[in-house]
Amino acid sequence: MLRTEVLAGLVVALALIPEAISFSIIAGVDPRVGLFASFTMAVSIAFLGGRPAMISAATGAVALVIAPVMRDHGFEYLIATVILGGVIQVVLALLGIAKLMRFIPRSVMVGFVNSLAILIFVAQVPHLIDVPWLVYPMVAVGIGVIVGFPRLTTVIPAPLVAIVALTAFVLIGGFDVPNVGDEGELPDSLPSWFVPDVPFTLETLEIIAPYALAMALVGLLESLLTAKLVDDITDTHSEKTREAWGQGTANVITGFFGGMGGCAMIGQTMINVKVSGARTRISTFLAGVFLLILVVGFGDAVALIPMSALVAVMIMVSVATFDWHSVRPATLRRMPRSETTVMLATVLITVATSNLAIGVIVGVLTAMTLFARRVAHMTETERRVVQDEQGSRAVYRVTGQLFFASSNDLYTQFDYVDDPERVVIDLSGARIWDASTVAALDAITTKYERKGKTVEITGLDRASADRHGRLTGRLP
Repeated sequence: MLRTEVLAGLVVALALIPEAISFSIIAGVDPRVGLFASFTMAVSIAFLGGRPAMISAATGAVALVIAPVMRDHGFEYLIATVILGGVIQVVLALLGIAKLMRFIPRSVMVGFVNSLAILIFVAQVPHLIDVPWLVYPMVAVGIGVIVGFPRLTTVIPAPLVAIVALTAFVLIGGFDVPNVGDEGELPDSLPSWFVPDVPFTLETLEIIAPYALAMALVGLLESLLTAKLVDDITDTHSEKTREAWGQGTANVITGFFGGMGGCAMIGQTMINVKVSGARTRISTFLAGVFLLILVVGFGDAVALIPMSALVAVMIMVSVATFDWHSVRPATLRRMPRSETTVMLATVLITVATSNLAIGVIVGVLTAMTLFARRVAHMTETERRVVQDEQGSRAVYRVTGQLFFASSNDLYTQFDYVDDPERVVIDLSGARIWDASTVAALDAITTKYERKGKTVEITGLDRASADRHGRLTGRLP
């Protein structure tokens, strides 16, 4: 329904304001830079993105990556970095980076979701320290409204009711509690076209390229993971490649309007999709439009919204985002240890670094290592001695997947001293995957030949025979 989309966009816009200001502070720029970035990202991605209802805006991950540019080289270089980062994202999208999403295991996704929930909650803690005592009951009331109001009606999003009610309570009572205005000064003019004044030289490229590449990778990783998460929540499919180049184009547009760049915002997306029930691009577009209207046209009123109301909203987003089923004792007992290890590694690294991208990369590497270890142990070698007209021969039947992790132990499975002069290695139940296996087979053959024995390798499938034929005898 249109009403749901409109109200969801308004709730998201209100929640975006303090976060955009906070991310601006992290990047070392004026609050208007983060707010304008959130506006241009949201509006642009509403048309260009491949995942309807997903919110893109200025984010902490991108702010952390580009902050050193602002600190060491200034604002002009920061904007140049954002523009180049967007261009790199478009190039990576055209090269098919979205297809790499299939290599991210479910356990990493669960860790990603859980660490996201923890980070959202942790981000609210500073707003609950050294504050007037009234803040705590206000947060509790806000949470109560968000939990209880949907039981009365779902016509109006509960977070919006909580924000309006708590704001009215503070204004009517004249209470002095932290508000949005305390987070930073809101802009009073519209964003304008901006071209960074930097020399177009190789030296400039050397300065901004490393940060632009890091920004591109972090932004794409968070955006594609968020898109996959929304796919699961809504039981719909998104166009990942379109989302990837859409993010890049949105960052280029944002840079030329003096914004700090960004990517998908998981917390705000959860507010939009899971809490408010939005499902279309309209909510994303209106979130950007409402944000601009609120900070430019009604900045004085928005500044009066108590932070306790927004903290209550984000705490409930954290609770709703966390995959509680994944940490139930019954689930942990049934789940293989390797899966739990991957999930915990993702969570711990993400929370420790406050960087979702690093956590996901570590999670994937952990999953790959444990998978290789598990598959390597599934390789077996069976020996038997056969008598025929030409005498005796040793037949070794090897089964399993042969690659670097399993083939390194293959060399030790043969009886080089006591075997007869003829040795057959039967690989009909195995498959050769890499050069390490070919090198191991060459080493086995060489060792037998030094003892005056002959080796015959049989049973290779077409792919294994082709790989073995191309590499055997040609590896050091």
